[in-house]
Amino acid sequence: MTSNESTPTCSNESKPNDSANTMISAIRRFASLLLIIAASNASAADYPAPTQGDYTIRDFRFASGETLPELRLHYRTLGKLEKDAQGKTTNAVLIMHGTTGSGAQFIRPEFAGELFGKDQPLDATQFFIVLPDAIGHGKSSKPSDGMHAKFARYGYLDMVEAQYRLLTEGLGVNHARLVMGTSMGGMHTWLWGESHPDFMDALMPLAGLRTQMSGRDRAWRRMIIDAIRNGPGWHEGDYTSQPPSLRTAAQMLWFMSSNPVLRQKEAPTLTGTDEALNKFVDDYMKTGDANDVLYAVEASYDYDPGPNLEKIRVPLVAINSSDDLINPPELGILEREIKRVPKGHAVIIPLSAETRGHGSHTVARSWKDELTRLLKESARPQGQ
Repeated sequence: MTSNESTPTCSNESKPNDSANTMISAIRRFASLLLIIAASNASAADYPAPTQGDYTIRDFRFASGETLPELRLHYRTLGKLEKDAQGKTTNAVLIMHGTTGSGAQFIRPEFAGELFGKDQPLDATQFFIVLPDAIGHGKSSKPSDGMHAKFARYGYLDMVEAQYRLLTEGLGVNHARLVMGTSMGGMHTWLWGESHPDFMDALMPLAGLRTQMSGRDRAWRRMIIDAIRNGPGWHEGDYTSQPPSLRTAAQMLWFMSSNPVLRQKEAPTLTGTDEALNKFVDDYMKTGDANDVLYAVEASYDYDPGPNLEKIRVPLVAINSSDDLINPPELGILEREIKRVPKGHAVIIPLSAETRGHGSHTVARSWKDELTRLLKESARPQGQ
């Protein structure tokens, strides 16, 4: 309500007609407000429901030399695949999730509600969006399915290769309009650009540095690895109930995933902090698995896109946030390494009420304008 509007009153001195007219005006304004809110909510959720499926790769060979007779990759898709007269896929978008996550994390108002709706940057009536669960995550093959610590040791290169085969062999995608990802998925995006440089029109890694695991990023992973491997109840991965170290892993994930300002606002007292942390950990313990977490954080052992950045040929926009504890901007790595990418551009999102530390990668409102610009820049004339 603006300052020159008066609040409706029921003064005894008002004439009946004046009072009625004032009330009707207020009701109309309230109804208009409800329509605006309803329209906003409708547009935020106005995208097709995802279709889920599984693709099985037979005798998948890992970089370690190990082989899995059947590697199952679960996925979600939105939209319909389209090809041009030459049979080239024109509208496929691959979006990859972070460590211990799944493709389901993108079906949320702050991501899908900002990107997949009608006339939004990745309008699902125009694009064919693929949201895979990476190896070891979600409903894809993972240690907790039964193999436990006998599951093949996988790395980021294996995960990218499996995603490539899902798209090409499983879904018939021979070219991508865009490849993007968050956190671990952002790191996979860099590897996609190097290993399959002609496969896509554009790349958008979010919250992932372009260098080998080191510093604090390696340290927090190592803390989780050591806590699980050296903790009680581990039994070399053949436990019958979750070891206590899973709680430590969950606590570390809570600690690293947001920024100090937001955590202080959410938990401004000692008791409040304990309650928030306990709730997160208790919820995580209901579905988490120590082997799955161990394998997921260890998978980054082979990540090192640095030597091959010049191989990336298409337009690339790398998004990081200034409040990211895992990829702090003061390291200067993004700004230095992006110069080696021929068509690369880096963006650091400043701290704001919308940022969530490392988790800012899923708050699409804070970076979707950059996505729109990237899609426009990378658009190809028909027939090319």
